[in-house]
Parts: sequence; C-alpha cells; structure tokens
Amino acid sequence: MEDSDEDLIKKYLEGNEDSFKVLLDRYISSIYNFSIRFVGKDYASDVTQDVFIKVWKNINKFDISKSHFKTWIFIIARNTITDYLRKKKMILFSSLDNDEESFEENIKDETILPDEALSRLEDKEFLNKTLDKIPSKYKEVLILHYQEEMTFVEIGEVLKKPTNT
Repeated sequence: MEDSDEDLIKKYLEGNEDSFKVLLDRYISSIYNFSIRFVGKDYASDVTQDVFIKVWKNINKFDISKSHFKTWIFIIARNTITDYLRKKKMILFSSLDNDEESFEENIKDETILPDEALSRLEDKEFLNKTLDKIPSKYKEVLILHYQEEMTFVEIGEVLKKPTNT
C-alpha cells in the first residue's frame, strides 16, 4: 500500500531521506506541467526546481491539520511562478486579483456550437492555444481543476479566494 503524503512527510521529518524523494517523484510532473503553462518550456524546469527547494526548506512548517500537501505545494508553485514572472517582467498573474473584468468580456467568439467546441477541446493543440489566449486568472483555475484534478475547495485554498468565486 502506498504511503500518503502526510505519512511521507512524517517519515522524512523523522530522518527518512527517501520519503522526500517519493514526494518529489509524486509531484514533479504536476508542478512542471503547471509551471510550463505560465512560464513556458524554457523556464519551467527552473521554476519547478525552485518550488521543490522551497518545499524542502519549509517542509517542517507544513501543518497537516490545516491543509493537504497537494494544496500546499501548489500554493508554493503559484507563488514561485508569480515571483518569477515579476522578476522577468512577464506579469501574467497581475490580473489575478483584478476583478474589474468579467469572464464574458474575455470571450472572443461566442458563435461556436457546443458540439463543435467539445470536438475542438479534444484537440490538445487547440486547447493549449486557447489557454494561452485567456486571462491568467481563468487559465489557472481550469488547469488546476481539469489537469491537476483539484476540487474547487482546494483551488480556492491555492488561489486564496472563496470557493464561490
């Protein structure tokens, strides 16, 4: 039976170095794929590495009673991506806290029929191009929900927003 994230953290804090490697292996692809969506392939490895360095440095501060590890690591990933983009002056997340725009204002073409939209969404290339066109605050929610299979409660924790938002 596979150890839970929390069990691995406890083991690591008790001195089992291999437990951290298991956590790293469990989340490295997800964090890399999440990063690539916002910083691109050229920088995703660096950002992912920074995320895991931060996780390693702060693992003793993780509070099992307050959060799931998956939520916690994605919060760190989001913050690391935001910091990286600010440093590179590629502010994609700057609109995340700006609620002045509505979702409807950002949809360019509303004439697509639902069955046509569904068939297009099945095309990975089309999806990636579409995700690149929508504001970051919507793209981030879609990636966390559909790619990372997070619940809206977990997404709310990562984004520090109420669930109904």
